[in-house]
Amino acid sequence: MGLFSRFGDIVNSNINAMLDKAEDPEKIARLMIQEMEDTLIEVRTGAARAMADKKEMEREIVHFEKIAGDWEAKAELALDKEREDLARGALQAKQKAESEIEARKAGLAAAEEAFEKRSADLEMLQAKLDEAKAKHRALMMRRQAAEDRIRTRSRTYDSRVDDALARYSAVERKVDEMEAYADTIKGSEPTLEQEFANLAQSEAIEKELEALKRRKGVATTSTPTTTSTATSEE
Repeated sequence: MGLFSRFGDIVNSNINAMLDKAEDPEKIARLMIQEMEDTLIEVRTGAARAMADKKEMEREIVHFEKIAGDWEAKAELALDKEREDLARGALQAKQKAESEIEARKAGLAAAEEAFEKRSADLEMLQAKLDEAKAKHRALMMRRQAAEDRIRTRSRTYDSRVDDALARYSAVERKVDEMEAYADTIKGSEPTLEQEFANLAQSEAIEKELEALKRRKGVATTSTPTTTSTATSEE
């Protein structure tokens, strides 16, 4: 808890300093993440050191247990040879080795406790760091979206855009007038349907004229077919 308390003091002091200067919130978020990453490295280093101390003490316990076993065997050998003085000295050496073992075991317990605490701190800090990074990404996305909206709306409601659209409307009206005039010109020209209608009307008039001439006894204009027939008969 002391580590996180110190970390909190550092972050709070930096945040307060930035708020006093009206700094960008993005900078505050980046600073918090940087502080957490630095602290995470420190915690990992401490955890690795505690693990190394734990393994070293375990090796030393094995070493002194072997020494204690050797002195016990020597004490038994000295008694077999009726050398109580040597047996007594061997047992003293054994007790000394056992004292070293107890000291290492106490240190091992402290190292294990420190490692467990640092591991818990490491897990907690990693979770906080992941959360801070996720919030930072969300903040950046929101900021980018806000900037895009500002640019879009500033252009949408820009008077220059309205002026350009007004000029575009004027040009559009001019084009409409030109198209209407073009339709008027095209209207004076006979269409294909009109030409066929005129042709049919002209043929009907000719037939009616021929019929009128026959009633009046006026010679009618012979068709090429009729002329050809008359010549043949002569």
